[in-house]
Amino acid sequence: MVSSSKIAVKADWRSNQGFIGSLFNLRYLDLFSSGFDGEIPYRELGNLTHLQYLDLSSSDFTNAIEFFSWLPHLSSLKYLDLSFVNLSNVFDWPDTLNHLPNLRNITLRGCQLPPPTVSSTLSDKNTSQFLAFFDLSYNNLTSSVFKWSCNYNATLVLLDLSNNILSGLLPDVFGNMSSLSHLYLFDNQLEGRVPDSFAKLCTLRYLDISFNNLSGNISNFFESSCAHNSLESLSVSLNNLEGPFPDIVEFHALRDLVLDGNKLSGTIPKNIGNVSMLESIDVSHNNLEGVVLEIHFSKLSKLKNLDLSSNFLVLDFHSEWIPPFQLDSLGLNSCKMGPLFPKWLRTQKNLLWLAISDAGISDIIPSWVWDLSQNMTRLDLSCNVIKGAVTDSGVEFAYQPAVNLSWNQLKGPIPSFLSKAQSLDLSNNKFSKLDSFLCATTLGYLNYLDLSSNHISGELPDCWEQFGDLVFLDLSNNTFAGNIPSTVGSLSSIETLKLDNNMFVGELPSSLKNCTNLRAFDVENNELSGPILEWLRVGDFKLGILILRSNHFNGSMPRQLCQLTNIQVLDLSMNTISGNIPKCLSNLTTLAQKGNPKLTISHGYTSREGTDDSTHGLWYDDEISIIWKGIFSKYKSTLGLVKSIDFSSNKLTGEIPIEITHLLGLVSLNLAGNHLTGQISTEIGNLQSLQSLDLSRNQISGSIPPSLLMIYGLGYLNLSYNNLSWKIPIGTQVQNYDASSFDGNPQLCGIPLKLCNSEGTDQPNGSSDQEDGNDELITEGFYICLGLGIFVGFWGVCGSLIFKRSWRYAYYNFLNALIDWLYVRVALMRRQLKDVLNGQS
Repeated sequence: MVSSSKIAVKADWRSNQGFIGSLFNLRYLDLFSSGFDGEIPYRELGNLTHLQYLDLSSSDFTNAIEFFSWLPHLSSLKYLDLSFVNLSNVFDWPDTLNHLPNLRNITLRGCQLPPPTVSSTLSDKNTSQFLAFFDLSYNNLTSSVFKWSCNYNATLVLLDLSNNILSGLLPDVFGNMSSLSHLYLFDNQLEGRVPDSFAKLCTLRYLDISFNNLSGNISNFFESSCAHNSLESLSVSLNNLEGPFPDIVEFHALRDLVLDGNKLSGTIPKNIGNVSMLESIDVSHNNLEGVVLEIHFSKLSKLKNLDLSSNFLVLDFHSEWIPPFQLDSLGLNSCKMGPLFPKWLRTQKNLLWLAISDAGISDIIPSWVWDLSQNMTRLDLSCNVIKGAVTDSGVEFAYQPAVNLSWNQLKGPIPSFLSKAQSLDLSNNKFSKLDSFLCATTLGYLNYLDLSSNHISGELPDCWEQFGDLVFLDLSNNTFAGNIPSTVGSLSSIETLKLDNNMFVGELPSSLKNCTNLRAFDVENNELSGPILEWLRVGDFKLGILILRSNHFNGSMPRQLCQLTNIQVLDLSMNTISGNIPKCLSNLTTLAQKGNPKLTISHGYTSREGTDDSTHGLWYDDEISIIWKGIFSKYKSTLGLVKSIDFSSNKLTGEIPIEITHLLGLVSLNLAGNHLTGQISTEIGNLQSLQSLDLSRNQISGSIPPSLLMIYGLGYLNLSYNNLSWKIPIGTQVQNYDASSFDGNPQLCGIPLKLCNSEGTDQPNGSSDQEDGNDELITEGFYICLGLGIFVGFWGVCGSLIFKRSWRYAYYNFLNALIDWLYVRVALMRRQLKDVLNGQS
């Protein structure tokens, strides 16, 4: 046997030509991630007829098609691993594998494999009779792969088709795989019910069909399955499965039960406590209800992970109950268990993850909670009515947890030990002091800090140097005063900075130029002043959201503004900014592009967390408030669709630059309350994405361009109090606007304002007078007479027939006689016509 360490002496195949091909008796070749590139000497590999183990995973070679065609020469091959090798152009890969009769293990994970061709799915020539492990996960395979996999029905033990694009119904072919013990189909687009053939898999141990669109009743699988003694793990999360909680008491080997994110209803059966091998239960985000008792967990001594969150459950445990298990993670969000903290939690000494948000707790945080938190990676006590102060008890976090205490009634100073968390959300409380929290520490691990909507006042401490890892900072809705400290510029990793709704004064610190990763900056509703954006360095910023609304910023708009090519929301309203609107706004390329493929504006970052100090990815979504269609609105879940410019309520002068009409992606434009002059550009109709336009309270003159009222989605329009004149053009949207959209323009006329004369001005013409005079004939008396005539005419005829029997009989006799006469006359005329025609013939 030759290992990779003995042969991987060069980083390209050419340097080793002749060497590998000379090892005729080689049985084991492992070159996993060895750094080889270039062309594989496949002819040399074809000489290794005794080779049984071949691992070329994570290699980068250029002749994958030729190499794959030579694979059948390795007739003794039993193990083949080509994971993360680009095979996107190898369309006949199934045929090649069919010609390796001794294969037992195939791993083609992440190879960008194309779907099998029709001929490949039907071929079974030389198919291996020993294939047991088959991993095709993370490829581009469609449901056609099911037909090809039928060739290996009798021998397969493991089949992994996860993370592909499988769609449609699950086939019954799986019922013929009598040896199958591991089946992974998660993260596809499968739909329909779980097929009955799954019940025939008597040796099944692991089944994962989560992240699909499957529906139906999951209980049917448990009722008919023959895998009572083998099934160890079942995951069906994030589907549309419904029905009652399944009866699992007969599945004695079951360790992991993952049913979250479905539509299960009813109660959790008490006999779940008899499945003594259970280690993980996740039934969160369903519609389960009822009371959960101690008996539900009576024999679950091996339970490590429990999540009952986001259901309609009530926990009724005795205050002195000692559970038979020691949990690693516990999720009880929305499970009612208050008003006191459940004392049984203090017995769980191994907890790494605890979430009891919205649990109806109205209590102070007992000291034992902080004792337990020292080894946690996540603690969520949000959305309760927790009171009192958090004492600075000298807690030392071992793993920099994510701590969420938001939406409670906590008060007092923020303790310094919380600065050792990696994520901290204390928003919507009554905390009042920040100094000891920020300045008592020498090194911070914080990535995410939300202190919004508290009672914190005074100047913002000037000690931010130790928070260089901070990505998100929200200090909004407090009563901070004084200047923004210069050390805020030390937040080199900051992406979202929200200081809005405080009482900050002075100019923005020039040190903000160091925050080159800043993407969202909001300082609205403060007392800030000075020229705007002096701290911007051209080309260094990635700002997508800039909100300076409702301050005292002055001066003109700097040209740096036009360098914000990523800007999506630009709000400078309610300041004293003067000068012209810069023409270079057409450089705002994000606003010039129509649409957005993402609904949200998300930020991802890397965080250290866990017992092994590993790094992993986290993310959050931005949320902002803007004036939308004249109403103050909040946006988060659809913020990605908002593309807005708001320069309203300033002192801007000059004309509206035509370059604004090049911003084709613009959804909202508000220039109201300035001193703008000139005319509305005839190219305004180019802004077909526009949904809200406010140009009111300016000095704009001229006529309204017809193209403006041809913008189909323009739901809000305000042109009031300008100097517009002539007739309002007729457009597809004009009927959606009332007169208030055009008020305050004395020379403007037409629907929905007063009519225009023949010259198109607002003076009524003669024909209108005549029409008005004619209308005077139709008075209230006219309608009274009309109604009286209809009443008398109807009842004069019909009433006499209803109430006077003799008249009614006479009337019916008259009608019968008339009908008979007409019938006879028609019959005679037909006969005469027939005689005339016969005589002519």
